[in-house]
Amino acid sequence: MIEINELTKRYGKFTALDSLNLQIEKGSVFGFVGQNGAGKSTTFSILATLLAPTSGTAYINGFSVIEEPKIVRRQIGYMPDFFGVYDQLKAEEYLDFYGASYGLSVGERQKLIPQLLELVNLLHKHDSYVDVLSRGMKQRLCLARSLIHDPEVLILDEPASGLDPRARVEMREILKELKTMGKTILISSHILPELAEMCDTIGIIDGGKLVAEGSVAEIQERLRGEKLIVVRFQHDIEKGIAFFEDDVNVAQLKVREDNASLEFIYRGSAEDQRILLKKTILNELPVISFAEVETDLEDVFMEITKEVGHS
Repeated sequence: MIEINELTKRYGKFTALDSLNLQIEKGSVFGFVGQNGAGKSTTFSILATLLAPTSGTAYINGFSVIEEPKIVRRQIGYMPDFFGVYDQLKAEEYLDFYGASYGLSVGERQKLIPQLLELVNLLHKHDSYVDVLSRGMKQRLCLARSLIHDPEVLILDEPASGLDPRARVEMREILKELKTMGKTILISSHILPELAEMCDTIGIIDGGKLVAEGSVAEIQERLRGEKLIVVRFQHDIEKGIAFFEDDVNVAQLKVREDNASLEFIYRGSAEDQRILLKKTILNELPVISFAEVETDLEDVFMEITKEVGHS
């Protein structure tokens, strides 16, 4: 559905996008994660036919974004990170204007607009002027606008940016609904957990390069060679310190602030970890709990980008 090959964009000596390769299957949701300036918006602008690449190719539904831009624009619904709204139009008038721009008949627009407003939870605001809508409502109205011509592909650049927690949840639920409708969605954010729940696959971009790609679980697995283990003791924590210090796979052992727990980095395999737990029991250490702490997604992002030299 979306195919990107060696896509590069340079501004003089500055490389905003560096040989990006990516394939996104039909009906999937791909999350593009990166810090501001990492290359997300550059990629999206090229896919939306608004920016010409320096080199490389990109196709949407088999059509070249470079050679067939008019056809591509019919295939996509694009929501930029910064968008303009016409404040003196009512919500339904705003959608009617864009529907007419796409050549929809009056009858088609009258049928479709209430459906779109209902989808984005704005039907009760159909008669409200755009300038009185909250930021979250404007974001959802812009999403409805990108759907007006029923595109197969949605390209959403930071759709939850600047929204309060409630509005973020509302946006996430709408995107889940669009996924069930079979839309192929490419969505960006600089907040990794924001995308984890709704995306099939995630790509991390840093310095214009794609540095990691896969499911959330696969990306987390990149750091699974070092696991954070926390062991809580009923008493005799000193005995526990001596025991774990002797294990070659244990590093950065320290006592937690509660003075009843130890934490350490464990570099062994899953089988090694099982054997360690068994030895803990056989040595009758007064352990209340032995648990691996789930890797924080933000830590994953920072660690992966650090691996490629961007600390």
